[in-house]
Amino acid sequence: MIEVKGLIKQYGNHRAVDNLNFTIGENLVFGFLGPNGAGKSTTMNMITGCLSPTDGEVLINGHSMFDEPDEAKKYIGYLPEIPPVYEDMTPFEYLKFVGEAKKIPKLQMKEKIESVMEETSIEEMRNRLIKNLSKGYRQRVGIAQAILGEPPIIILDEPTVGLDPGQIIEIRELIKKLRKKHTVILSSHILSEISAVCDHIMIISNGKLVAMDTAENLVGSNDKEKHLAIEIKGDREKAFSVLSDIDGLYDIKNQDSGNAVFSAKFVSENDPREQIFYRCSENFLPIISMNIKKSSLEEIFLSLVAGDTVNKENEKDSNDTADSDKKDGEN
Repeated sequence: MIEVKGLIKQYGNHRAVDNLNFTIGENLVFGFLGPNGAGKSTTMNMITGCLSPTDGEVLINGHSMFDEPDEAKKYIGYLPEIPPVYEDMTPFEYLKFVGEAKKIPKLQMKEKIESVMEETSIEEMRNRLIKNLSKGYRQRVGIAQAILGEPPIIILDEPTVGLDPGQIIEIRELIKKLRKKHTVILSSHILSEISAVCDHIMIISNGKLVAMDTAENLVGSNDKEKHLAIEIKGDREKAFSVLSDIDGLYDIKNQDSGNAVFSAKFVSENDPREQIFYRCSENFLPIISMNIKKSSLEEIFLSLVAGDTVNKENEKDSNDTADSDKKDGEN
């Protein structure tokens, strides 16, 4: 449904989006994940045609967003981070206004509006002014305008920002329902948000796409180094000595000053757990527990964006130094 090729957005010396390339298929929820300032909203705005790129191309169902914008936009429903609602209108009035802008035929208008109000559970709020609605209901109105007219692609930029836990759960359930009829792109910097509803995850850092896969595959591909937690009954120093002699086990650390509780690492291809069992048994050191700790999505995310963050800070320091040297030279 969406093809992004060589997308770049430059602001002076700052490159907000740096040569993005990806393809998104049908009827899935894609999470667009990244820290604040990573370029997520800028990318969303270019995909939806709200912002012109410096270079690159966006194809929506084969139509260029920049050469055929009217045709490409027919396939997209968009909810920006701040819902574009008119607060002095009621939800019904606002959706009618949006429907006219989307050129929905008059004979179908009421039916289409009733359908999206039911889908987003805002029927009871239909005649209240939007400014009197809670933030959660205003978000629902924003989603209703995005899906009005049944566009095959729904793009939601930070749809749960500022909502309370109950409202967040409700919006998540709504997004899960949308996948039955739409391809959904969900932008967020909240990891739990992405992992709760998304089929695939795209991670962006400093304007670059650093990973794109399912959460399971992202964790698996970055989980070649296993982390082992071991609790052994017996003398702590003796237990440490036994573990230190086991092939393939490294970075062994005692996690409790009073008990034989250890953390250690090993490479996936060289699983030492059977050897640990036999060696501890031979030395009369009963194993109370032995568990592999799998990497979380949070750890994977931090490992992927950490390098870019350091590079960005170094670049900033370098630019600051250059500016300072320039000023000193001028003085």
